[in-house]
Amino acid sequence: MQKTFVIFKPDCMAQHQAGQVLARFEAAGFTVVGCKMTRLAPAVLREHYAHVASKPFYPEIEQFMSSQPVIVMALQGENIVQQVRDLLGPTDSRKAAKGTIRGDLGSDMMKNVVHASDSDENAKAELARFFRPEEIFAV
Repeated sequence: MQKTFVIFKPDCMAQHQAGQVLARFEAAGFTVVGCKMTRLAPAVLREHYAHVASKPFYPEIEQFMSSQPVIVMALQGENIVQQVRDLLGPTDSRKAAKGTIRGDLGSDMMKNVVHASDSDENAKAELARFFRPEEIFAV
């Protein structure tokens, strides 16, 4: 069984969509093996978004992602990294098909409801960044 990492982003939280998103993950057969609510600190965000931290638009990302508490979650399932990404749809919600989470609930490139790991390697790194080993449970 593979694990992946997701963040229910500030737009998801502000629009009270966390229950809908979680229900879709569970309906797809994914198992929640770690879950907590947190406020993302600038240092964690800079590490998490290191690939774009030097870009001129990064301050907008940091401001948005730290604007309110979020839910971080570890999910488990077969081929889960790709399955979650398929369920979410493309990063830009405007290009996401109806029936995907972003196509149904998102509004643009940043306000796209959920961050999800894009590879098994990134899933492992992101899970380690946001969870202590004892916070992820075996099922």
